[in-house]
Parts: sequence; structure tokens; C-alpha cells
Amino acid sequence: MKIQFSQSRPQGARLIAHVVDKGKLPSATNAAMRAGAEAARFKGNAGQTFDGFVEDGGEVARLAIAGAGDRNDEARLANLEKAGAALTGKFQSTGDKDMVLDLTESGLSAQEAAHVLLGLRLRNWRYDIYRTKLKDEQKVTLESVTVVGAPEGIEAAWADTEALAEGVEFTRELVTEPANIIYPESFVERCKERFEGTGAELIVLDEDEMTKLGMGSLLGVGQGSSRESRILAIRWNGGGSEAPTAFVGKGVTFDTGGISIKPGPGMEDMKWDMGGAGAVAGGMLALVKRKAKANVVGVMGLVENMPDGNAQRPGDVVTSMSGQTIEILNTDAEGRLVLADALHWTQQEFQPSRVVDFATLTGAIIISLGNEYAGLFSNNDQLSKDLADAGEAVGDKVWRMPLGKAYDKLIDSPIADMKNIGGKGAGSITAAQFLQRFIADDTPWAHIDIAGMAWSDKPGRTWGKGATGYGVRLIDRLVSDTAEG
Repeated sequence: MKIQFSQSRPQGARLIAHVVDKGKLPSATNAAMRAGAEAARFKGNAGQTFDGFVEDGGEVARLAIAGAGDRNDEARLANLEKAGAALTGKFQSTGDKDMVLDLTESGLSAQEAAHVLLGLRLRNWRYDIYRTKLKDEQKVTLESVTVVGAPEGIEAAWADTEALAEGVEFTRELVTEPANIIYPESFVERCKERFEGTGAELIVLDEDEMTKLGMGSLLGVGQGSSRESRILAIRWNGGGSEAPTAFVGKGVTFDTGGISIKPGPGMEDMKWDMGGAGAVAGGMLALVKRKAKANVVGVMGLVENMPDGNAQRPGDVVTSMSGQTIEILNTDAEGRLVLADALHWTQQEFQPSRVVDFATLTGAIIISLGNEYAGLFSNNDQLSKDLADAGEAVGDKVWRMPLGKAYDKLIDSPIADMKNIGGKGAGSITAAQFLQRFIADDTPWAHIDIAGMAWSDKPGRTWGKGATGYGVRLIDRLVSDTAEG
């Protein structure tokens, strides 16, 4: 969606939108509109909409109103995003190509207005490139928004927010693409295209290089696939000489479960088992596009988990890059095997000041937290607080879960250093305990299990059904709050 700014309303505008606080209506509202709003019980609550027709300059125009809730609400910015998203959600496919957003009477600051635009843009995103037989009334028609009456400083505020929108959209694109289109090599190529000319450095490890480094844990997951595995690192040096913050993502571009094969129904959803890598790629794009004043590296372990004659078996023992050995009891507990080598390599290669990994790791976290929070596991209280604060501020919420030696015993193996699953209970915790064994004792680390957050079966605050883009805003806000001066 193209967003542009103008000093005056374009001639012949057919769709004019306003954002209003609770209990208010724009002055352009005529008597019929006011009566209609009252009859429809429009109060201006966050995300509530009402529309009708008014005469404007001798022509009839559609007037749309979106509520932003109470001006003093603690969730003010989130409510403004809801207002913007409600407008594009309503008019995305109505045949209107252009919307005029009139902020003249809104009283919004530049930051607040930018959040309205963020909601507008993110909710209008839809990936229809494979839908060739949509009826006209089903197609996305809304292409541009012209903002008039915007507050001073809006263009600068929107420049940074637009970079964030690009990052979220890139993550959604990667997560939405089917596994025959996005696999390890093509994931890398898609990132190369998107980061070209940005100043970021991309580092790619192929299977020969990973074999030399001893990444038996990651390579074991991908050995049953005809698609080669990859490690992709994106490095951005926007700060001084300080050690970087590292984000590491699980990138299983399709997960059949391997020899421990998943049930058929619903297996198509496993194209988004690379949601962690998608979040890291989108988060890095947002940081790079807005020229973040921080040193950051994003690392993605990319594999496809398939059950052919060369696939690893339950009972196999693999040796990770760290030298630790792992007994494979279930080949469907593969994400932690990918992250084990990715985490170790990240620490060895970049000596980061802290590490945060993102992974659609366990179904157990959905049982615990549903689709409201991602699970947060960490060895560092300050990093946990920073992530919780950042998540609360942007809506990518996390809930801290426990770690402890008692859980650690559940993954001890009688024939190797560890096994890749515990018992029936505490599945998300034992997965995190497994990952912690690949973190240096003095490195602040957090693991974020996003299995319940990467994909949604219903529309949310700024997304339709499908990929949510979860994690991008969390990454951006954490860096903004704690790494940039």
C-alpha cells in the first residue's frame, strides 16, 4: 500500500476517512450521518467503524469513521492501530482504490498518526499471488492512502514506522509461502534480494562448510531431504564497537516430523515451522531499513525435515558443533537440534552480548498459553524484563516460564550427553532446557517459543487470517529500548 501526504484534499475524493476519540464525530458529519451513528450505537470505541454518505464540494462522498477509544487509555497506540486497521479491513475489497485519511481534527501527535498508518498498512496486506480465480468483489482494490491535515513531523515518524511495516510484511510473506517455493536455498535467495543495497552483510554456510564445522545436530535434521540445509546470518553494524545483540531463528521450512511422521490432517500448516527464522529476517529488515544505531546480527538455521531412506532414525546419536552428543528419540523434536548448532555457531562467530532465539518449537506452549502469549525462557532476569516490556509496548506479548535443574534431569540420556525429548510433561520447558545446554554460562540468553503466535486462524489487531508477523516488532522495540543511544 502506498501512503502519501498532501496539504489539501484531492479533488473528487470518493472515500474520506476520519479517526475520532470516543464520544466524538467529525464536523463534516451531516444530520443523517449523526442519526445513523446513533442508531448503529457507534461510540468511537477502539476499532469500531461507521460509514455513510455526505455531500462534499457538490459531489457525494463516502465518509468513514473509525474509533480510537479513550484518549487517556494506556493502550492508546494499540487502539490507534486498531482504528487504522479497521478502516482498511472494511474497505480493502469494496472497489475503492484510494482513501483520503483526514487528520485535521484528530489532535494526534506525529507518533500517534504513524501508528494509525501502521494499522492501515499492515491490515491491508494480503498474499493473493496464487489465487487466480477471485471474483472482482473478493480482490484487494485499496492501493493508496492520501493523508491530509497530518501533524508536524509525520513524514519523519512514518519513515521509521514504514521500515517496521516492511519487516512485518516480509515475515508474513516468508511464512505464507508454500514449502515448494520457500525452502532453505530459496529462503536465502529471497533475503539476498530484499537486503540488496541496504548495507547489511549476509553470510551463508552451505552443507560442506557446516560439515567441516561439525554441525551434526542441524545436518541430521535435513539429511532426509533433497533440499540442502543452510545457515544464513545477516549482520548490521550501526553502532560503535560494542558486541552485537544476536537473534537466532528456527527455520524448518517444512516439517513432516521425519521418521516420527506427523498425522496427515493439518500437516500443511507445517510450512510455517520456519516462523522463527521468518521473524528474525523481518526483524533485521526493519532494523536495517531504519538504519538502527546498534550492532545486531540475525542468524537462521534453515532445513527441511523429510522422511526418506537417508533420514535420521529414532535411536541415532549425533554430535553437535559444541561436541555434545544427542540421542534422537523423536525426529519430530527437530527444531531444538537445528538451534543447538545455530546457537553455538552464533556465539563462537560473533561473540554477542546477548542472544535471543525465536522458534515455533512446541505444541505444548499452545496448551499452556494459547494464542495470547509466546513462552519466554531465560537465564537472565534483566533480559527477560526487557523483552516483556518491549512485548507489552508493541503487542508481541511474552510470558516467562520456568527453567530449573529438576527439569534438566528429564533430558539426560543413558548413552549420550542428552536426549532430544523429555517425558510427557513440561514439554516446552524441557525443550528450553535442551537449548540452554548450548549457551555459554556468561551469556545472557532468552528463548521465545512462538508456536502459538506465528499463524492465526482468525483476524487480529493488524492482520487477517494467516501469518501474523509476530516477533518483528518485539525485535525492533528491544533494540530501540536497550541498544540504541
